[in-house]
Amino acid sequence: MTPRAGAIDNESGFSNRLARKRSDDKRRRILQAAVKVFARKGYFAARVAEIAQRAGVADGTIYLYFRGKEDILVSLFDELMAEHVERARAEMQAVEDAPSRLRLIAEHHLRALGADRDVAVVFQVELRQSTKFMERFTASWLGRYFDLVGSVIEQGQREGTLRADVPRKLVTKAFFGTLDELVTSWVIGRKDYDLALLAGPAVDLLLRGAAPAGAAAPGRRTLRVAAGRGGR
Repeated sequence: MTPRAGAIDNESGFSNRLARKRSDDKRRRILQAAVKVFARKGYFAARVAEIAQRAGVADGTIYLYFRGKEDILVSLFDELMAEHVERARAEMQAVEDAPSRLRLIAEHHLRALGADRDVAVVFQVELRQSTKFMERFTASWLGRYFDLVGSVIEQGQREGTLRADVPRKLVTKAFFGTLDELVTSWVIGRKDYDLALLAGPAVDLLLRGAAPAGAAAPGRRTLRVAAGRGGR
């Protein structure tokens, strides 16, 4: 290869990288604009033109990146959950016991949504306006989130740090439901506090219950019988 040819290849590679960077930047701006528009106007009342205007792009540019408004909404949460799950998996390597790993996942969950109220509004309210949206989201990243939490609960039951007489799926759903309700309450109440600070107490309540230390929890025998009849 001649020096001139090598220079042309380098220039071409730089141009391609620059083009991708600009393309990625536009896509990011569209998603950020969509969050603002969906949170303020509601998903069904929002128009693609409003998202384009807020993102500073032409209306037609939206369709170069997304099939439409629904695709934008789903992409928002695919990316948010992908980042959340991958970061949690990576940081889980630094702790070994299941309770600590559950606290770490809870902190990630509450921090991801507590960092941006508009994102939380769209996630807690707008995404749930349609059964179709919920089915699609549940089949993708919510399912992977449940798999991650379920694997940690299974680890805890195996190592003896979590009760083995409670169905794993029940604990997984209770874990998610607790965090989900904390975020919903934060959104509706419009209070200004750090959601992530509630992760520790929430997980502790889930794992230990509300009974005083050393007190026998009522209904343990009934729970064991029900667990024995049900699946994990």
